[in-house]
Amino acid sequence: MRLQLQRVGIAFSLIVLLSAFEFCTSNNATWIGGRGKKTRVVRRLRKDFRKLKKQEGALKLIGGESGEHEGRYWMDNVYCDGSEVELAKCRFDGWGISDCGSNEAAGVICSRDKETRTSSPPVPQEKSPKARIKDTYLQGTALRLSGGRVHSEGRVEIKLGNADWGVICGDSWSILEAAVVCRQLGLGYASDAIQTNFFGNGETIPVSISGVQCNGNEGNLAECLHDKVADCPGTAENVAGVVCHREMADLVFDHIELMRTAHLEDRQLYWLQCAMEENCVASQAYKMQRESENWHLETRRLLRFTARILNAGTADFRPSVPKHLWEWHMCHMHYHSMEVFATFDVIDSSGNKVAEGHKASFCLEDNQCMPEVQPRYKCANYGDQGISVNCSDIYKHNIDCQWVDISELEPGHYTLKVAVNPEFKVGEMSFDNNAAICRLLYTETFATVHSCIMGRP
Repeated sequence: MRLQLQRVGIAFSLIVLLSAFEFCTSNNATWIGGRGKKTRVVRRLRKDFRKLKKQEGALKLIGGESGEHEGRYWMDNVYCDGSEVELAKCRFDGWGISDCGSNEAAGVICSRDKETRTSSPPVPQEKSPKARIKDTYLQGTALRLSGGRVHSEGRVEIKLGNADWGVICGDSWSILEAAVVCRQLGLGYASDAIQTNFFGNGETIPVSISGVQCNGNEGNLAECLHDKVADCPGTAENVAGVVCHREMADLVFDHIELMRTAHLEDRQLYWLQCAMEENCVASQAYKMQRESENWHLETRRLLRFTARILNAGTADFRPSVPKHLWEWHMCHMHYHSMEVFATFDVIDSSGNKVAEGHKASFCLEDNQCMPEVQPRYKCANYGDQGISVNCSDIYKHNIDCQWVDISELEPGHYTLKVAVNPEFKVGEMSFDNNAAICRLLYTETFATVHSCIMGRP
């Protein structure tokens, strides 16, 4: 199944490239000088695609910056309403624009037989059973880092009881597990979770354990879960590593300001066109845009609120994407430094997400600092972005995308969850204060947010 999914993804990429080249080569005025070269490229792509369709299980890597040994993520932050006839009709960040890691590839399981699916639901695949590491290895465990440039980084090696030292499988390894390792070894906080043998120095040792799963607050990796049967997909270089730092940022979301500023606003789509470019309204609005000439006269109902985020840590909060990869957004006239910095979800009593919003490509800056703290980050003029220690980034309720589009929401009682750094793309001292989980009362003419508690994304 994995090979089939990869083949479908690669075939889709080939189609995209083929379409792009055909479009380019059709414009003789622009491309007349390189028409012969473009024609040869299109011919080769067609040949590769025909060959791929004929060969069961065939795989091909194309488009990588490092030649034939790299592939590429073509779509990120995809938003579909389910009615689209092809994935390209959904909203997304743009072809090839992505901050995806190696563990974020999407996959599907499809079925043609609707009657079978309705009458007898498919049996879910059994996951490998998990248990706490210390319950499996009663003789104890030990950890160490190896191969790092400094003592606070390296691949994670574990000793289980009397067994020899081995590595931890990198599959599903995240910043949460890395945080436990850094804490256990007295090295501070996790800055990065590595899923490749970058620190191996060419040395290969066996995988001792796989499927490690932590909450992030444990004091010892032995308190986390693991697969009872070790199973490490991928190559021998798929091993877990960490980078630890003593100083770290710590974002705190201001739930009081959220409750104080929440209110409703009805606004025509004409005034939301920039926001629509950043996927900040509900899917129904884009359907109106496709189907009606007068779509810009339609009105959307927005639940607006102010987001104030304080950095209460000991180091500045910086974007996960380096500056030279930031994207310029002409409509809002600023650079995008993070694809998703905040998410806004409305959840019903059954736990279903019924409305959502997000701050895509956040512009991070110091809007308000404590006394005697000088602001350092400003978005204007391609300035450095970030949040200094003891400073706050404030996005007031009257700016684009600082809302949830609840136009299709029925009146009632809901839960509103607002989270910053929701994908854990940037390491922090703790993620337990990154989200506000609140009660939302919505009537046809009024909305109030109350009884917020702090939590993690």
